[in-house]
This record gives sequence, structure tokens and C-alpha cells, in this order.
Amino acid sequence: MRRNLIVALIAFAAALLGVFAGRALAPAKQEARVDIHAVLHDRLDLDADQASKLDVLERGFAVRRRALEATMRAHNRRLAEAIREEHRNGPAVEAAIDAIHVTMGQLQKETLAHVFAMRALLREDQARIFDEAVTKALVEEQQ
Repeated sequence: MRRNLIVALIAFAAALLGVFAGRALAPAKQEARVDIHAVLHDRLDLDADQASKLDVLERGFAVRRRALEATMRAHNRRLAEAIREEHRNGPAVEAAIDAIHVTMGQLQKETLAHVFAMRALLREDQARIFDEAVTKALVEEQQ
């Protein structure tokens, strides 16, 4: 028994050492994400009127986004309950999944409407930079 315990402890220590060595030799890839709001605020040199209108847009969208995210969390709770009750891909599970997808779609549509509303505040030269950032952000999400 004692010998098995010693072997297990040595194996655990070796595994732990392997993890640390792996992280030291091959660090995790840092993702460079495009932050559209950072582009707006840091790169586009907004005038006071643009900044004020943008602030109103951002506050309004933040409220709506939080509401939709809360709805998705509620749908996820219903999905968990349906899985616990049905133990299969039954009608309650399907209904919960469908509800989640509807809300996710609504969030995506409202996010795009928000992006277009922000873009509408920009001059042509600013819009070109903004469009590049939006395109890059969408492409990076898929990688």
C-alpha cells in the first residue's frame, strides 16, 4: 500500500512538472482582438458632437445588450431544467434551444444595428477606418 502511494505521488509530481515545463517552453498564444470601441475612441479623432452622440448610443445599447444576455441566461436555466427532466433531446429541450437561438439572433441583429448607428456618426475618412476594424473583428472571430 505504501509503495503504491509513493508511486502515485511521484507520478503526480512528474505530471505537474511536465505541465510547468510545457507552459514555459510553449506559452499560450496571445490573441490580438480588434476592439471596435477602442478604434472609435482612440483612432478616429471624434469631435465633441460625435463623441456625445456615440455616448448616447453606447449607453442605450448596453442596456439592451444586458437585457438580452439576461434573457439568454434564463433560457439556459430552462434548458438545464429540461435536460434534467427529460434526459434526452425531448420537446422541452428543443423548445429551450429554439428560444436561446431566437434571443441570440436578436442580439446579433441589434449589435449590427448598433454598429451601423455608430458608423452613421462618422465622416467618410473615419468610416473607412471603422469599416476595416469591423471587417477585421469579424474575420478574427472565425479563426
